[in-house]
Amino acid sequence: MTATDVPGLPADADPDRPEPGGEGDHGTPAEPRFDGHRGRWVGASIPRHEDPRLLTGRGRFVDDIALTGMLHAGFVRATVAHARVTELDLSAVREVPGVVAAYDAADLALGDIVAILDRPAEEFTPTAMPVLARDKVRFVGEPVALVVARDPYAVEDGIEAARVSYDVLEAVNSSDGALAEGAPVVHDEAPDNVLLDVSMFDTPGVDEAFADAGGCVVEVETRSGRQNALPLETRGAVASWDARDDQLLVQTTTQVPHQVRTMVARCLGVPERTVRVTVPDMGGGFGQKCVVGREEIAVAAAAQRLHRPVKWIEDRREALTAGFLAREQHYRTRAAFDGDGHITALDVDIVCDMGAYSCYPFTAGIEPLMASAEMPSVYRVPAYRVRGRAITSNKAPTAPYRGVSRPQYVVAIERVMERAARALGLDPVEVRRRNVITQFPYTGVNGVTYDPGTYRESLDLAEAILRDEGWYDERDRAAAAGRHLGIGYCCFSERTGYGSEAFAKRKMTVVPGFDLSEIRMDTTGAVVVTSGTMNHGQSHETTFAQIVADRLGIDTARVKLRQGDTERIAYGWGTFASRSVTIGGSAVALASERLGELLCRIAAHLLETRPENVALDGDGGVVQLDDPDRRLSYSDIADVAYLRSHLLPKDVEPTLTATASFDVPGDGTFSNATHAVVVEADAGTGQIRILRYACVEDCGVVIHPQVVEGQCRGGIAQGIAGALFEEVTYDAQGEPSAASFIDYLVPTATEIPDISIAHLETPCAFTANGAKGAGEGGTIGAPAAVLNAVNDALRDTGVELDTTPIHPATVLDALEGRP
Repeated sequence: MTATDVPGLPADADPDRPEPGGEGDHGTPAEPRFDGHRGRWVGASIPRHEDPRLLTGRGRFVDDIALTGMLHAGFVRATVAHARVTELDLSAVREVPGVVAAYDAADLALGDIVAILDRPAEEFTPTAMPVLARDKVRFVGEPVALVVARDPYAVEDGIEAARVSYDVLEAVNSSDGALAEGAPVVHDEAPDNVLLDVSMFDTPGVDEAFADAGGCVVEVETRSGRQNALPLETRGAVASWDARDDQLLVQTTTQVPHQVRTMVARCLGVPERTVRVTVPDMGGGFGQKCVVGREEIAVAAAAQRLHRPVKWIEDRREALTAGFLAREQHYRTRAAFDGDGHITALDVDIVCDMGAYSCYPFTAGIEPLMASAEMPSVYRVPAYRVRGRAITSNKAPTAPYRGVSRPQYVVAIERVMERAARALGLDPVEVRRRNVITQFPYTGVNGVTYDPGTYRESLDLAEAILRDEGWYDERDRAAAAGRHLGIGYCCFSERTGYGSEAFAKRKMTVVPGFDLSEIRMDTTGAVVVTSGTMNHGQSHETTFAQIVADRLGIDTARVKLRQGDTERIAYGWGTFASRSVTIGGSAVALASERLGELLCRIAAHLLETRPENVALDGDGGVVQLDDPDRRLSYSDIADVAYLRSHLLPKDVEPTLTATASFDVPGDGTFSNATHAVVVEADAGTGQIRILRYACVEDCGVVIHPQVVEGQCRGGIAQGIAGALFEEVTYDAQGEPSAASFIDYLVPTATEIPDISIAHLETPCAFTANGAKGAGEGGTIGAPAAVLNAVNDALRDTGVELDTTPIHPATVLDALEGRP
C-alpha cells in the first residue's frame, strides 16, 4: 500500500517525497541499490518453511540434544548482591554421588570477558567480567562455581553441598544510589560507579533557544522499569570435545555464533579454529542472546577438560534473576517551543543502569550511546544538547532487548510533545504534525541522515483511523458518563540495519556491520544459501528463500538456508537491530544475482550466442532472447558445470557457486510508524484496559506480509508489557523481587488487544531488496502510545504519569485525587 492508496491522507502527502531543498540540512543519498526488482515470491504470504518441522515436534533445540556419555552442569550462584568471597569450599560437592567435577575460578583459570570502547578514560571505563566470580560477587545469581554431574538431580545436590562464605557489602540498587555521594563502589576501577559519561552533542544555540522561547519550556522526567526479555527457550549450551578433529563443539542458543566462538577461544586461550559453534532451532532471543554469556564459556571449558559432552540448561529462576536484563533508564528532558508550537531546542540528561558488568561485544555504552545519537527521533530539532551516562549497580548485567534504548527515548520525546501541546493549547497530533520531518533525505542536528519515510503520512492515517471509527466522540460520551477514556499516539522511527559506519561512530573496538552469503546450485538446479544472520523466530528460512527464488526464478521449495554454524559460514554478525533482511537479505540477493550471471554466461557459451543475448527466464532456466525456443534449464547447465566440465568456457571454474557481502552505507535505513491507542482506566481498580490499538507502519518493501505483521504484533505485545506489567525490582540489599512468574507479571492473551496494522511502503534505495527492518518497531512505539493514552484518560485529574510500568495503584490515586 502506498500513501496515495490510503483514504484520509491530506492531499499534500506525497509518497514520492519532495526533492531536497526544504527545511533543514539534507544529506546526499547513498548509491542506489534497489532496482525495483519484484517477482512472484517477494510480497506473498506463503506457508512458512519452518512450520512443518516445528509444528509436528521435529524441531531440535539445545535441550533436545542427547550425546553418548553426556554430563550435566549447573552453577553455584551468589546469594547476596555485593560481597567479598571469604571462603569457597567445594570439597563436599565432589563427594556427592553422581558428581563428576566441581570447579571454581582458580580451577578453570579462564580469561575474563572484556568489552571495550575506543574512548578516553574520562569517557569510558571497561570492566572485566570473570567467567566465574573470584574474590568478589556483584549481583545475586552471579556464578561462583561450576558443578558437573551424571544427571541434573546430582547437579542440584552438588550445588547445595557447596559452602560459600561472604563478607557482605552495602549494595547499589538504583541509579540514584549509584551516583550519590559516598555510594558503595561496585568496581574499584570506577569509583564513581560511572562506566560511560559522554556528552555527544552540544550544538550552538541551545541556551539562547531556552532564553528566547516564545511559546513554552517543558520539562519531563521519565523512568522505565527493569525488564527481562523472556524468550520462551531459556539460555543453554551443550559442549563436546572431538579428539579426532582436535576441536571443541559448542551447540548453544545464541544470536551471534561467531562472537561466541571468538570469546570462547579467547577465554580458553586456544586458536579459534579449534572451536566450532553451532545453533540448532532457537525459541526466541529478543536481544538477550546477542551477547556472550559466561555460562556457555564455563561449560565449554568443562567439556575440554573432561573430554566428555556437558550440557547446561538455564532454569526459569536463573533466567529471571541471573540472566541479562534490560531497560532501566532515567531521562531528564527539557524542550523549548516557539509560539507556533515548533520545537527550538532539546536538552537531555540520560542515565542508564547497566548492572554489574559491560556486555560483550556492545559494552555498557550501548544504551546511552544509542539514545544520545537518536533522541531527536522523527522531529526537526534545530539545537540539541545531551549527556549520556551508563552506571554500574549490583544487579544482573544489561544486554540489548528488542528496541534497545528506543522505547525509552521515544517515551521521553513523545511526552515532551504532549506536554507542549497542553501548555500551548494545541492538539497533540497537531504539535507533532508541525515538527515532524517531511522532506528527505534529512540530516538532523545529531548528524544522522534519515532516508525517505512516511512520518507525516503515518501520523495522519493513524489519527484518521480513530476519528473515522468514532473514538473521539466515544471519549466525550464516556466522560459525560463519568468514565475515563483516553487517546494516545506515538510517532517514531526505527533505525535498522546498522552498518559498520554507524557502529564505528560509537567507537566500538568490535565493529559489527557487514554480512556474507554464499549460494551453491547442485546438479538438480536446487540451491543452498548461507547467511551470517541467525534465525530465532523471524522466519529466515522462508523470507530468504523468497528473495533467492525471485532472483533466480525458481520455486522457494528448491531453496535451503544454512545458518548458525561457524564452520559453514565464513563470518557473520548474527541477528540483532533488525539487520537480517536489510543486510543479510541484501547479501543473499546479491549472491543470487551473481549466480544468475554465472548461469547466463555458461548458457550463452553452450547455446553459442552472445552473453547479452540470454537471460533468466523466470522459470528455472536461461532463454536465448532472439530465439525463445532455445532454452537451457538450470539442471542442464548444472550437469555441464559439475559432470561435463570440459564443455565449460575456458575461464569458468567447474562449480555453480557465488558469494557476496553487503554493508549498509552511512547511517542505515529508517523504518517508521505511528501507533494510536484508546484505553479506559477503571475507576474502581485503577486497571488499564486497551480498547483499540492501531499501527500504521512503513518498513519498505515487505517480503512476507504475514511475517511482518507477526513481528509488529509480537513487538507491540512486549511494548504493552513494559508499559503496564513487567518490572524487576530490588530491595535495599539488592535482592531481586521476581524469581517466578508469580512476581514478574507477564501479560497474557487476555491483556493484549486485537491489533490492526496498515502498511505504507517507501522502498529503501540502498538495500538490495528495498526492505527496511521490521523487528523492533512494535516494541518501540507501544510504551509511549499507551502512556500518552493513560494520561489522556487522567486529563481532568491534574496528574501526569511519566514512569513505566504504570501501576494500577498510581492510576487509582490519580482518579481519587490522592497525591
